[in-house]
Amino acid sequence: MIYEFNGFIPVVDPTSFVHPMAVVTGDVIIGKHCYIGPGAAIRGDWGRIILEDGCNVQENCTIHMFPNKTVTLHEYAHIGHGAIVHGANIGRNSMIGMNAVIMDNVEIGEECIIGALAFIKAGEEIPRRSLVVGNPARIIKEVSDEMIAWKTEGTKIYQKLPMDCYKSLKEVEPLREADEERLQRKIEVDYNPISERKG
Repeated sequence: MIYEFNGFIPVVDPTSFVHPMAVVTGDVIIGKHCYIGPGAAIRGDWGRIILEDGCNVQENCTIHMFPNKTVTLHEYAHIGHGAIVHGANIGRNSMIGMNAVIMDNVEIGEECIIGALAFIKAGEEIPRRSLVVGNPARIIKEVSDEMIAWKTEGTKIYQKLPMDCYKSLKEVEPLREADEERLQRKIEVDYNPISERKG
């Protein structure tokens, strides 16, 4: 659902996908190859929200701000299920974990990983390549090359998801039972996480 607010109509690049059950309002600019999941609320009513190319905002995330602020998700930012970004800027190729809360005027550097359920209080500056966990959040170590490669690989499958949605997502009536043929079929995704590789 895309809504004009106060004369601002959201901008969504045609290579990006906004799920019909997501809500995008007002002064929002979404770049190329972005994915917005169902239940996400991206509300540019009091300020501007910019998603640069390759970002994803997953199910039930909220992006908003105090008045007169701009929120920027820089290229390849990855916002995990249920996270809240309120008036913060997220650095290039950084990941915000599931149900994390990032408060106003927070600056997340490039290639950071913010753990699930982390709470980053207003005004914090998180340096590049930080691994951050906890409530209140604290930096526990530097993100390794292997960790950022894992994050980047996960983000790439979200960058392919918009085209997959345009090709195959459609509203349907459910089947009433699963037959044997259906049980044998699986969705194949080209993804081999580093954490599961052998050797």
